[in-house]
Amino acid sequence: MKKYDYLIVGAGLYGSVFACEAKKRGRKVLVIDKRDAVGGNCRCETVEGIHVHRYGAHIFHTSDKRIWSYVNELAEFNNFVNTPYAFYKGRLYSLPFNMNTFYALWGVTTPAEAVAKIAEQAAPYKGITPKNLEEKALSLVGPDVYETLVKGYTEKQWGRRATELPPFIISRLPLRFTFDNNYFSDRYQGIPVGGYNVLFDKLLDGIEVKTNADFFADRAGWERTADRIVFTGRIDEYYGCRFGVLEYRSLRFEDEILDIPDFQGNAVINYTDTQPAWTRIIEHKHFERADTSKTVITREYPADWQEGAEPYYTVNDDRNNALYKQYKALGDGGNVLFGGRLGEYRYYDMHQVIASALAAAEREL
Repeated sequence: MKKYDYLIVGAGLYGSVFACEAKKRGRKVLVIDKRDAVGGNCRCETVEGIHVHRYGAHIFHTSDKRIWSYVNELAEFNNFVNTPYAFYKGRLYSLPFNMNTFYALWGVTTPAEAVAKIAEQAAPYKGITPKNLEEKALSLVGPDVYETLVKGYTEKQWGRRATELPPFIISRLPLRFTFDNNYFSDRYQGIPVGGYNVLFDKLLDGIEVKTNADFFADRAGWERTADRIVFTGRIDEYYGCRFGVLEYRSLRFEDEILDIPDFQGNAVINYTDTQPAWTRIIEHKHFERADTSKTVITREYPADWQEGAEPYYTVNDDRNNALYKQYKALGDGGNVLFGGRLGEYRYYDMHQVIASALAAAEREL
């Protein structure tokens, strides 16, 4: 008889939720993570009295009342609303694209004027079958919105010219004809008071956790510890990349402590021109309105992914999706449950990760 019912590889959101649910149902679980702390990409660190989002901005949002109730039983959430701005050639524009954006671009003051302007700009590109992302975007919003707010940011994010990217990446561009700067349309939104570590401490309370523990460094040894494995890392890596390596995009972060109380007056500002090289600057104190004399900013740079780098985003084109299906078929009906962004090879927001983990726990337990 093995020591644990479940070995959970990865102490991020999926693994921690599954571990919590398994413990509630009387299962004995062990959670391991190769990093030196739990929390995955949601991990926070306290710097100068500010909870710094170590791996990029994480704003919790959902319209699912069940998920919102679930996280609020674990941590108190504040009323932070994400209202990012775009910086382009020295000017600021509201995101998402709304009446404030259209006023800054064209001076229009009514929804009818904005609708007419977008229709006029997109008209020359209607009726064509887009061969790439640029043509698709132009057919949706025309050149002004595309050049100012989409082109440079997208090319930096993907590391390729927009004319080399497939059109499916932007099936639509959200346009709001109201003066509303709330980026998300979900009913519930906020940040855990005290940072995301509070949430993970509660999820993993009473559960055995080992950090600095690399599954692949002693795979056979870890596999002997439990009846079942929940794996939240790369599914292709689990199978030794036997069919080939799935593609990912990575990120690089540059932190700076500034001896001023406020740098940009907002939590997130995107940089939508091709230069500078970063895609956004995050000022962490605004997530929780920290009253400090200093501030901490993070410049976020997209990066090509290669072995050894952190895989942040999946590249869900036809080739990679077909490759993932081959790996998934290996796991179906086996002794391993794959979960999370990397295990399921798909983009997930936090509430979607939780929903997936809860659904898996229901099926399993």
